[in-house]
Amino acid sequence: MAISQQAESSSIPCNLCGGAEVSTLSNRSRSGNPLRTVICKSCGLVWSDPRPHDARQFYEDEYRLAYKHAYRPKPKHVLRAGHVALSRFEKIDRLLSGQKTILDVGTGGGEFAYLLQSLGHRVSGIEPNKGYADYSIQEYGLAVQVGFVQDAAFPPESFDLVTIWHVLEHTEDPGSVLALLRSWLRSDGRLVVEVPNVEATCQAPHSTFHEAHLYNFNVVSLRRLARKHGLHEVWHLISRDGGNITMCLTSEKPLVEGSDKSVVPGNYEWVSRIVRGHSNLRRHLTPLPYLRAWQRLCRSLVERRETAGTDNGKTLLDRLYASSTCAYAVGNR
Repeated sequence: MAISQQAESSSIPCNLCGGAEVSTLSNRSRSGNPLRTVICKSCGLVWSDPRPHDARQFYEDEYRLAYKHAYRPKPKHVLRAGHVALSRFEKIDRLLSGQKTILDVGTGGGEFAYLLQSLGHRVSGIEPNKGYADYSIQEYGLAVQVGFVQDAAFPPESFDLVTIWHVLEHTEDPGSVLALLRSWLRSDGRLVVEVPNVEATCQAPHSTFHEAHLYNFNVVSLRRLARKHGLHEVWHLISRDGGNITMCLTSEKPLVEGSDKSVVPGNYEWVSRIVRGHSNLRRHLTPLPYLRAWQRLCRSLVERRETAGTDNGKTLLDRLYASSTCAYAVGNR
């Protein structure tokens, strides 16, 4: 992956520090299409310049069709998303003591929101794709607004918990989205954000950047962007393969505050070095690509077996969630 070390300019100012001096990390997307991805030389935030698509049209009409080849989730997609929902639940279980009022941003087919609702929580959702939103409403009886988070209207301090899983990187102005979500949090509420990790090396080098992700974060840039908009880190997790960052945030100020400067010395050099050093040779000298291939094969076989004879999403999820619902229902905690 070629990287330009020369100072260049960006047509889009940095969403974190406002700078426009950048270096180009890549000129191609994972699909092989032209996609200029740049990194800010002041803070290390990474983004696509120029924008590769009209974000609203893309996510309303094209995204699900491009990546799932369907306007509504197929049974295998429901089952797969159900397993993901359970893994997400495990990450935030510590935040779910007692009945909570929760907003899930980017509800998709509704699998995670339905799990929380099944456990006794009051859940609302937002989803821009009408086909997926309608499916979650009809199949699971969820309260989902069809549209973009930027256009949603909730009274201030409405939620104990807001979750936004793999959505922030798709937005044109992630800083303003964080500020909006903060306004909906109660004073002691929590915001959980999960994004891909730009430092990840579990994927092939050519797959690092693609059209759907307008921004790319590491822990440092996500933490600083959150702090810029009045949110402070409580904890964060890195997935086992290094591919994802999960960060829990609060509007409550910590006893000892970190730096609130948007300029992040060393982050540009750190991220650039990791991206530049990621190669197919190094990747194939680790067990990750072979493990992922094996996992995909096993997943396909399991999905084929467990979806046989039913195309009803609720039946699939009820079966999958049964043990978790019994163990973690609000009334039992």
